[in-house]
Amino acid sequence: MAELVRTKAVLRERIAAARANGLVIGFVPTMGALHKGHISLIEASAASCGFTVVSIFVNPTQFGPQEDYQRYPRDLQGDLKLAEAARADLVYAPSVEEMYPKGFKTFVTVEGLSDLLCGAFRPGHFRGVATVVAKLLNQVRPDVLFLGRKDAQQAVILSQMVRDLDFELAVKVLPTVREDDGLAISSRNRYLSPSQRLRAAKLFDALMTAGRLFQSGLRDANELVKAALTPLQSDEQIEVEYLEARDAESLKPVQQVTERTLLALAARIGTARLIDNIVLDPATGLVER
Repeated sequence: MAELVRTKAVLRERIAAARANGLVIGFVPTMGALHKGHISLIEASAASCGFTVVSIFVNPTQFGPQEDYQRYPRDLQGDLKLAEAARADLVYAPSVEEMYPKGFKTFVTVEGLSDLLCGAFRPGHFRGVATVVAKLLNQVRPDVLFLGRKDAQQAVILSQMVRDLDFELAVKVLPTVREDDGLAISSRNRYLSPSQRLRAAKLFDALMTAGRLFQSGLRDANELVKAALTPLQSDEQIEVEYLEARDAESLKPVQQVTERTLLALAARIGTARLIDNIVLDPATGLVER
């Protein structure tokens, strides 16, 4: 049964006991509202690590003033059941006061990666993400950190932070989990009305339009982006924030797909802001979706 822990002190006791028993610690950081994507990460940790920790913390420092912090879905009891079914050993659900005590003043910024793509539309977002994950890594001290590729920019930023700040752990980034029609599973999908939900499937369809052109031999990144954008721009109910081709490791802009390339998309449908991506691999000619 997964144990619910609320404080750093108790968390450290449990982690110390697991280490004393020679167990490898796997860690899955989340903001709760667990879905199949989170579950895939928890199951991967449980399959390869002796002790799996899942954090559930809706982090206020990564939300802007006009964003959805207050209405972000919260269901701790439901999350506990899902985490336990996925074989998590411990769920860490600290309060805001536990994570950011009075007088807190220190933040982590990964320069050069945090102000583009989503960062350009959500100033300060990745500073909040990097800060809370750095704190969680210091608290949990895992051997393996599990991340999902749906949040591709976040995974690049956190991998860079882990290297730069000498966290002694491995980072595993696992594939995006999708609905049958290709929509990337996200906690924010629940903001979509039934008609908006049908429209949201167009995001993945657009990316795969470019993916098929890539597989047929097209390597001009601007043409691939244009091919993906065209069907989205014809729908007035989809507001595209960005659709860009970036190097999958450095996030530098790409003109020709000669290395693994991230085709990244963010769009608003109604009140929901959705992100998705595919990776184009010229070495294999395959599209990682």
